Amino acid sequence: MVKLTIDQQIVEVPEGSTIMDAANIAGIPIPKLCFLKEINEIGACRVCVVEIEGKEKLVTSCNNQVEEGMVVYTNSPKVRRNRKKTVEMILSQHNSNCVTCARNRNCSLQTITRDLNILEVPYEKELHPLPWNKNFPLIRDADKCIKCMRCIQICDKVQGVKVWDVEGTGSRTGVYVSGNRTIEESDCTLCGQCITHCPVGALRERDDTEKAWWAIENKKKVTVVQVAPAVRAAWGETFGLKREEATMGKIVDALKKMGFDYVFDTVFTADLTIMEEGNEFVERFKKGDTKQMPMFTSCCPGWLRFIKSQYPHLVSRLSSAKSPQQMFGAIMKTYFAKKIGVAPEDMVTVSIMPCVAKKGESNMELFYEEYAGHDVDIVLTTRELNRMIRMAHINPKTLQDMPCDDPMSDGTGAGVIFGTTGGVMEAALRSAYYLITGTNPDADAFKEVRSTREQIKWKESEIHIGDIVIKTAVVNGLGNTRELIEALEKGEVHYDFVEVMACPGGCVGGGGQPIKDGCELATTRSKNLRSLDEKAELRFSHENASVMKLYEEFLEKPLSHKSHMLLHTDHQAWEMPRKR
Repeated sequence: MVKLTIDQQIVEVPEGSTIMDAANIAGIPIPKLCFLKEINEIGACRVCVVEIEGKEKLVTSCNNQVEEGMVVYTNSPKVRRNRKKTVEMILSQHNSNCVTCARNRNCSLQTITRDLNILEVPYEKELHPLPWNKNFPLIRDADKCIKCMRCIQICDKVQGVKVWDVEGTGSRTGVYVSGNRTIEESDCTLCGQCITHCPVGALRERDDTEKAWWAIENKKKVTVVQVAPAVRAAWGETFGLKREEATMGKIVDALKKMGFDYVFDTVFTADLTIMEEGNEFVERFKKGDTKQMPMFTSCCPGWLRFIKSQYPHLVSRLSSAKSPQQMFGAIMKTYFAKKIGVAPEDMVTVSIMPCVAKKGESNMELFYEEYAGHDVDIVLTTRELNRMIRMAHINPKTLQDMPCDDPMSDGTGAGVIFGTTGGVMEAALRSAYYLITGTNPDADAFKEVRSTREQIKWKESEIHIGDIVIKTAVVNGLGNTRELIEALEKGEVHYDFVEVMACPGGCVGGGGQPIKDGCELATTRSKNLRSLDEKAELRFSHENASVMKLYEEFLEKPLSHKSHMLLHTDHQAWEMPRKR
């Protein structure tokens, strides 16, 4: 242990701690912009500087270690003057149109500027706008970039894709798409982790809320919206709601108040995905198809973009099942459209997702009978849902629990846990056990596949179903995924079935979720979904009565010809990255 004094307070911390760590332990806040623990500790922003007694120069607290007897001042006159000047210089190269920024009132730079009482910038503004394709799902505004390097580090160290890079020197230093490419030409998976870790509004998702309002206002269109499992675990954070208050039923109430005609829970098609993907796995496993390489899950579009750009020779190992989002879109445009007597071209399907990559996935085409179009027309992130709630002047605290519409109102706990890492695998194994043995296992029999955001690389398990042994792996985060694939290709490991989620923690940590800078909430949100599963009346996808009715009335059975037409896809049909 090392003893030091911070702002006249004696603090004792483990050897090797940084000054910032020690201040945190003492409850003394030090402002910061670029710092991400164990990811970006480079002192780039210089906002976290402190004064050390006996030293002339100020030092960055994020990457300087404590020493025995050290005396630190975090807010001395010298520190305050230096910090204020630093932030003023950052603001001189920052587009400060805060009122029209997606991060207004949730911006670290805005907060620090207010805390330092900066009312005007004494330096000449010097902005360097760069062209950007505003139709791409991920939007970058170079005028707002503060060169903190977070996006570079999160994409490199955590996701291992290296989309961003730094170029130039001094005041001309800037962040660009690596390799002198456009974003369309890059390997960007649209995981959105650069967005959620940007401290300002330099990165955001393409806003599609006006498209949704247009659809609601168009009397010739029937609007049908679905809400992903992970959304319910996070949407209430923005409004200060407790997790038990921020229910799916209140989302339904909000969407109905906005004017959407029908509201459904994507948990329904999560169960449907298990029926298709589970049966596909059992079939491929029995045929010996997984002896050399596993079958990979296919419900995460960020993961699909990753495998197509990094390991295109493995695309055939993906399940052919569409994601729950796309399955729901296909069912709404066919089965449900016929139910309510609406032509599919007069229906607008809207998805509310925790994910930016879903915006890209919605480009997938649907051809059925005379209809040619898309499964899903509009994708909104959780953040966009919250913006629409505000736009509609809805007070979230007044919302009531409302049921989803029929006939696709049923969902199970297995579908709910699709939103967290390990959830798809566990749900699939519950039903695979039934498909193989004809009986249900204990609902928690496969706890061992459960993964966490904090895991090292990936979670592997050996599942015994009677005399059958199934080797599984669950991985989240694309950097970990790369290591797993390389281990598979080298023959160091072997699995039959692998679940991959692009975002750390799974969909709960998705790039479209509410942002709380410096806080990783994926684990907390995951516990929320797990709790909903434990409390669910039904916990097996194959016991979803609405799904069974869908097969009986329309799809016939899992893996039928019609199921393949609507619920499965050819992953080779499009390239990644798309060539210009």
